[in-house]
Amino acid sequence: MKLDVTDLRILAELQADGSLSNVELARRVHLSPSPCLARVKALEAAGVIARYVALANAAALGLGLNVFISISLKTQNKEALADFERRIAEHDEVMECYLMSGDSDYLIRVALPDIAALERFILEQLSPIPGLEKIRSSFALKQVRYKTALPLPHARS
Repeated sequence: MKLDVTDLRILAELQADGSLSNVELARRVHLSPSPCLARVKALEAAGVIARYVALANAAALGLGLNVFISISLKTQNKEALADFERRIAEHDEVMECYLMSGDSDYLIRVALPDIAALERFILEQLSPIPGLEKIRSSFALKQVRYKTALPLPHARS
């Protein structure tokens, strides 16, 4: 899908506030409601807009510990990678999981209430996954930047 400046404005507004009504969104991007809704529906159909979510405050939910865990597997064949990915997806604590290049095979980010919960997660959930060779954890001391909106070219012009 070829995006024009109006599509980019719509995306910028929805990334900032996905709960905007179509009427308010149309006002902000200088369209009438019907064409605005048609553009949003086209962005959704093309997969440019994947979904709408509410972003919860982790600290307000008692999840003040953000831990990045590097994981190395004993073997990196297709089956071992697929098995690990399937098993790691079963855990709600895992917020993100990336297949990596470099020293480790995977990097995951987990959101937990405290160190005791991290210990339980590593010992009871992560370690039993077959084929793990090495687990290394790093704690986030401070969140310097967190954003969910992707950079859009010329969205505000």
